[in-house]
Amino acid sequence: MKAVIFDLDGTLLDTLEDLADAGNQVLAAAGLPVHPVESYRYFVGDGLVALIRRILPEERRSDEEVLRMTQAFREVYAVNWNAKTRLYTGVDTLLSGLQENGVAMNVLSNKPHDFTRICVREFLGRWTFAHVLGNREGLAKKPDPAGALEIAGKLGLAPSHILYVGDTATDMKTAVAAGMYAVGALWGFRTAGELEESGAACLAQRPEEVLELLRKGCKSSPGAI
Repeated sequence: MKAVIFDLDGTLLDTLEDLADAGNQVLAAAGLPVHPVESYRYFVGDGLVALIRRILPEERRSDEEVLRMTQAFREVYAVNWNAKTRLYTGVDTLLSGLQENGVAMNVLSNKPHDFTRICVREFLGRWTFAHVLGNREGLAKKPDPAGALEIAGKLGLAPSHILYVGDTATDMKTAVAAGMYAVGALWGFRTAGELEESGAACLAQRPEEVLELLRKGCKSSPGAI
């Protein structure tokens, strides 16, 4: 494999608490019930608008309310996005190993493009990423493979030469649709069952295992390495 595309939230960065805090803050300000932090594992992953729809009570999910709450979330998250966010243990070793071996590293996230780039610059600035893409107007978000294929095109690589690492069903479906090798990150937000059912070619328990996977060569059937 000549390149790796990473998801961001739940794969490179543990952003769960900051996302949950922002979501709960806007809910509380509107007089609405808040959610346990762990519930946000299943609220996030499909973009900001989807997150807002999921955290709102069903009767408050009109387009107008979602738009208003989405803007409120952006304002709150712009202030606290880095309060509790951190690299997952082992990510530094993984990224350094990839960089030393000349593997092109990239990020593709459903987080808004501006927040994606800010997070990468703040927490991952020690490493060089070829391309960093978040959710942008005019480009379908994951699991549509458009963003992944855009990165492949910019790299000048066939999708089959790219490893795709993510922690949700959305990521695995993106990788499969793009024709890339899907690696499920078990240290992230979701379960092994979800990742396997969504097309993971293999699962990694820890970030460092992705380096082992590249050394050994990629297997064709699901299983932990």
